[in-house]
Amino acid sequence: MTTVVSRNLSAPRVLVTLVAVITVFGALLADFIIPAGAAQHLRNDAWPPHAKFHDAQYIAMSILLGGLALTLLLRRDATRTRLWTACAILATPWLGLLAAMLFPGTAVHDPEFAATTIIGLHPQVLLAVILLALLTVAVTLSARHRD
Repeated sequence: MTTVVSRNLSAPRVLVTLVAVITVFGALLADFIIPAGAAQHLRNDAWPPHAKFHDAQYIAMSILLGGLALTLLLRRDATRTRLWTACAILATPWLGLLAAMLFPGTAVHDPEFAATTIIGLHPQVLLAVILLALLTVAVTLSARHRD
């Protein structure tokens, strides 16, 4: 039996909704709209068209996955199962970002751009870690709620 998300689960729902909104808009803003980020991605003249295609694919995927998660979260009859499903959906692009670093010949930034770090991590990597941590907190908090 699934439990309808109650007021007791509002904190997890707010956390997951925040991650969903960041997922919907983050890649679009960072890779296409904000000039400093766009210059390193879709508006980077050094990138071949196929590389730009895959970045555009990532942007579209992030928008679709974030939108799907928001649809699950904003239903009036939101259940814990829907919350957890939204978390799994939202974790996908962020885990994919981290996993991409494991492939040979990949890098989180192109050599012509400064390797900016925050606490030793590339800003994209740090964002992925933070958002995955928020999803983990949301799942943990919702699991503690008794049916």
